[in-house]
Amino acid sequence: MRKIIVMSMLTLDGVMQAPGGPDEDLSGGFQFGGWTASYGDEDFGKIMQEELKPAEYLLGRKTFDIFESYWPNHNDFWPGINAGTKYVLSTTRDHSDWNKSVFLKGLSDIQALKQSDGGDIHVWGSSELTQLLLQHDLVDELRVKIYPLILGQGKKLFENGIAPAALKLVNSQVTSKGVVVLNYKREGKVVTGNITI
Repeated sequence: MRKIIVMSMLTLDGVMQAPGGPDEDLSGGFQFGGWTASYGDEDFGKIMQEELKPAEYLLGRKTFDIFESYWPNHNDFWPGINAGTKYVLSTTRDHSDWNKSVFLKGLSDIQALKQSDGGDIHVWGSSELTQLLLQHDLVDELRVKIYPLILGQGKKLFENGIAPAALKLVNSQVTSKGVVVLNYKREGKVVTGNITI
């Protein structure tokens, strides 16, 4: 069985929307795109080099659209995204010219993918997909980067309706610019206030 690992950049108030650029995701009138730009440093660069190593990817359709328009032309920075298989949850698309793109139609396809043989599957961005995975207890690891920033609006990583779960902190680091990097592994379930491991 494969592990599903959610990789997310968050503000202190939990916003994950459009960290990379001003026009990345304007939905809901979001005006703060590109909020990670001023927090890069040598520490952060080393962390990102590790996380950008080749893997397989599970993406929501909106994130896939953004990635598809950018990453094929920027292979020098993130060759792993071009080389790796990209599984895309979409009810509106079923084809892409971007190599190794496979389209999934629903939750049962994701569950079958998780049960299949292969390496770890990384989820980048994809707020709606991440909510679905958390609701159905399909996330094995959370790798979050928390930025010292409050935006007050935007799509959030954690919303009502996700399955309760216990997590274990397996790694932590703070960059020189105050980004807190936390890696959690799923430890067990929470049932009526008790943790079952």
